[in-house]
Amino acid sequence: MDNQRFFIWAVFGFMCLLNYQAWIQQDIQNYQYMERSVDADQDIKQNNQKSFENDVPEIIDTQTRSTIREASPLQSSDMLGSDIIKIKTDVLEISINLMGATIQEIKLLNYPVSKDRPDDLVELINQSPNNYGLIQSGIRASDNKQEANHLVKFSSGSKNYELNFDGELIVPFMWEGGDGVSVEKQFILKQGNYNIRLEQIVRNNSNQEWRGAQYSQLVRRVSKDDRSMFDVESFSFDGPIIFDGEKSEKVDPSDLLEEGSLTYDASSGWIGTIQHHFVTVIIPEMENEFRYQINADNDKIIASLIGPTQSLYPGENIRFKTNFFTGPKLQSQMEEITPTLKLTVDYGFLTLLSDPLFWLLSFIYSYVNNWGFSIILVTVFIKLLFYKLTEKSGRSMAKMRALAPRLKSIQERYKDNREQLGKATMELYKREKVNPAAGCVPMLIQMPFFLAFYWVLLESVEMRQAPFILWLTDLSSRDPFFVLPLMMAGAMLIQTKLNPAPADPMQAKVMQIMPIMFSVMFAFFPSGLVLYWVTNTILSIMQQWLINKKLGVDVTIPKSSG
Repeated sequence: MDNQRFFIWAVFGFMCLLNYQAWIQQDIQNYQYMERSVDADQDIKQNNQKSFENDVPEIIDTQTRSTIREASPLQSSDMLGSDIIKIKTDVLEISINLMGATIQEIKLLNYPVSKDRPDDLVELINQSPNNYGLIQSGIRASDNKQEANHLVKFSSGSKNYELNFDGELIVPFMWEGGDGVSVEKQFILKQGNYNIRLEQIVRNNSNQEWRGAQYSQLVRRVSKDDRSMFDVESFSFDGPIIFDGEKSEKVDPSDLLEEGSLTYDASSGWIGTIQHHFVTVIIPEMENEFRYQINADNDKIIASLIGPTQSLYPGENIRFKTNFFTGPKLQSQMEEITPTLKLTVDYGFLTLLSDPLFWLLSFIYSYVNNWGFSIILVTVFIKLLFYKLTEKSGRSMAKMRALAPRLKSIQERYKDNREQLGKATMELYKREKVNPAAGCVPMLIQMPFFLAFYWVLLESVEMRQAPFILWLTDLSSRDPFFVLPLMMAGAMLIQTKLNPAPADPMQAKVMQIMPIMFSVMFAFFPSGLVLYWVTNTILSIMQQWLINKKLGVDVTIPKSSG
């Protein structure tokens, strides 16, 4: 009985922790997208062009290493002036500055900040303090020659580009060097896709060999949000992430400030930043080895990569390719680029369970086209999968219920002698071959799946703002009218009444108030998670009722004595 009591309070404490995390996450989300004042915007215009941003990655060259050539700093008037090219697809709206052909704004057309503000769209990067960022790219040249880096101005044939047919959109930017070398940047976008493919075409029309390399870098603000101590490795992480060819790692900007830059070489790596459901990642050509580096100052990080030096003889040209995936963490789209991008979806220590659960949810969703019904059907599947195991536990609970009158008699006989009471009770259990701890088994079975669902619902963008029925318009947020938590309380109360009452009076009182405590905590959990728990509880009630009836145990629900 002591073990059961400990387990109950351990579960209760864990639920409190999860509830606190959910509350913290909701507060963070509200903060991340809040509107900023005009004064704050003016401050960023004055301060966002530090020399740190104008650094060009050092070229990797076994023969020679060029230094960063002098270049005029990128002034705020350049970044926020009229030289802005607008690109629009069915899912993205992008602003590119002619200075360096730099991406300075990305808006997700199908992802509002919240359902009650459909016109307020998620912006992964822009020039505001909260989401400030740039995606810069360019070409380094050896021997201090002219180069088309992100500090020089490109030209474009139009101010606006729009993908209005089923196909792909190619947006070109041109740069002409005085030495006969030219560079054309092509941003290639496809319908319904969040990947931006960059192709940098270098043409050597000079009479000399050209040597150089491609690079890309992501400049982002450092998150100033107050974090819970439990959020360090959790879904709410907001910052840089790297993949070194073998494993992914979230990088704490404070570590960079203390320990300096992080540098590594990889032939199949990538680098980027994550922001809960959304990600911005730079993925270079996988067949070549690139050098990756992350630096940080007080309020920004810069994540860069540069490829190996290539030779280009007169009359030749070369095409460098890079992918910028910038949008929701849609696993199907990320897998098309490289399967390792799925690592940006962090299910925590239960990834081995969460991955197949998400796959099963997605598979069922492809047929029912509703994530709520998918959760219900997956819950039924899990219940059937463990039916035999939970049936054994249910039989033990039914026997315990049948022994209730005899247990009550023992309690009355030894009410003044707790030692004899415990001894007589255990002898009865042993004689009737009943395991009093068996009732914990169903809970133990449920917990891993509960936690796996928890991470899937909170980390998978597919669940974000997903509707179910009627008032449940977002399975990743709480039930606005608390209907599901109330249903859960009622179902748990019935389940408690079907099971035998604990011999310990204190434990019995705890079991009576447990449905109320759980329903209060679950009131702020994602409604999809509560839907899973309600469905599972109802299925457990049906199973226990059938077992009780089969064993000839009274199946009526007793009235509460209190």
